[in-house]
Amino acid sequence: MSDAARASKWLDFARDDLWVAQRLFHEFHPKQVYISCYHCQQAVEKALKAFLVNNDADFPFTHDCAKLCRLCKDLDGDFDNFLEDCGEVTPYATQSRYPNNAEIEEWENESALKIAERIVSVCEEKNGAAQ
Repeated sequence: MSDAARASKWLDFARDDLWVAQRLFHEFHPKQVYISCYHCQQAVEKALKAFLVNNDADFPFTHDCAKLCRLCKDLDGDFDNFLEDCGEVTPYATQSRYPNNAEIEEWENESALKIAERIVSVCEEKNGAAQ
């Protein structure tokens, strides 16, 4: 499978996570902020990995979106604009999946959704796969 095809698969998964995150926040009452934030983090992680794959770059097995974003920034300086956002969503990889962790407020979920939407969109554009 070519790098472009592999990157496309990563983007498909990122879009799926983003779609689920949006539905969990907007269509469920009460809003499912914990699992929605988890899917936001997953969407960002997979979109960044799609960009790295499309650029034939190796990346570590990690859920740290800021670390992945720094690798993307090494290839394309535009990703410098997303370092803080990636740091914001990274904790949702675990924080939102287990009880007794910090509370997540609706406004935090709204922020995570905006971040995920923006980063998935940018990675789609940079990979030439915007749909």
